[in-house]
Amino acid sequence: MDWKQQFQGKILSADEAVRHIKSGDKISIAHVGSEPYALTEALARNKEAFRDVDLYFLLSLGQAPHMEPGMEEHIRFHGIFLGGTTRKAVAEGRGEYLPGFFHQYPRMLEERGGIDVLLISISAPDQHGYCSMGTGIDHLPYAKDRAGLVIAQMNRNLPRVMGDSFIHLRDIDIIVEEDRLMPELPPVPITEVERKIGENCASLVKDGDTLQLGIGGIPDAVVTFLKDKKDLGLHTEMAADGVVDLIKSGVINNKRKKIDRGKSIATFAAGTKKLYDFLDNNPAFELRAVDYVNNPYTIAQNDNVVSINSCIQVDLMGQVNAEVVKGMQFSGVGGQVDFVRGANMSKGGRAIMALPSTAAGGTISKIVPFLDHGAAVTTLRTEVNYVVTEYGIAQLWGKTLRERAKALIAIAHPDFREGLQAEYEKRFHEKWKA
Repeated sequence: MDWKQQFQGKILSADEAVRHIKSGDKISIAHVGSEPYALTEALARNKEAFRDVDLYFLLSLGQAPHMEPGMEEHIRFHGIFLGGTTRKAVAEGRGEYLPGFFHQYPRMLEERGGIDVLLISISAPDQHGYCSMGTGIDHLPYAKDRAGLVIAQMNRNLPRVMGDSFIHLRDIDIIVEEDRLMPELPPVPITEVERKIGENCASLVKDGDTLQLGIGGIPDAVVTFLKDKKDLGLHTEMAADGVVDLIKSGVINNKRKKIDRGKSIATFAAGTKKLYDFLDNNPAFELRAVDYVNNPYTIAQNDNVVSINSCIQVDLMGQVNAEVVKGMQFSGVGGQVDFVRGANMSKGGRAIMALPSTAAGGTISKIVPFLDHGAAVTTLRTEVNYVVTEYGIAQLWGKTLRERAKALIAIAHPDFREGLQAEYEKRFHEKWKA
């Protein structure tokens, strides 16, 4: 029997679907490439139908009308990570930031009362009635089994991704048919500073290592310097375009991994059509639940894990602020600490913080005597193995505070070294010697 005949009673318009949401409900929405844009737009159009709805959401690659001013009496945002649209909502008091580790997100949702309504995207069903939830999985395996109401936008452009992404049509309460092009996150040109940082990071990667990479200029630059490596593995929170060529060329083949051998693992993916086409029906790449992928215990089961993350500031002790700018919550903890700890627990693992030496057009040093007032310590000084800038590599693990400060000053921008050296002399009662 055709699935439409069997499940005809579940098919509604987007506006009809969201009107099933009740005042006071707790709702969660799939994010990044799996965001159901027809449903989020319908939420905004139908806001008068409900009040005091708690929304749990992370990142949008679209306009996010459900996050616009005026929605807050109807939908109040809660998020453990902030992007452009959600950052503004928190800064203006229209939403709230939830500090937490990404791998514990499902647990956090459960302890905050669970989820009443889940909004997701799905691919067309296969012959068995199973649909993929696309490229943003993270907490969805938890939420789909616990939400009282599951509303799905069926989008035939959504990649059918392997792993924990599948849901059966019988487990979906309402289906909205609306095809949308996948939102793309195109790579930006790599700057000379990022290229040098990437080269420095790549020098710390050995044949057989398992990598965690993110998105942006620095991870993209790292990838360009890995083409001569052999037998790399991939176990990462996020997958982007840069990994595709490394997998196709066999540089990443996952042969030496201790778990998930032969498979690249992530919890969500964002990039261009190149990435989405590669993920579609590809058994060598799986998206798994965030409480598996980001769990430090899972990460540590692979040997020689190399985590590469970025940040806003590093102080002379090695403390890392990766989430606060001038007292404002800018992003979040995300998976940084998950992977830093997993790498530290991994046999032969290494945790790298990679960042440009300056910000704001070269007017601000990112290596500082003290973190800014109001900044958060995202990653502890005890957990950072290496800090990398375009000026070199500072190894911090196993070093005293004095040795750490000296190594960090050596990779700071030359324009700011004199001030950092003065702080060094004051703090350690020792004349600076290069």
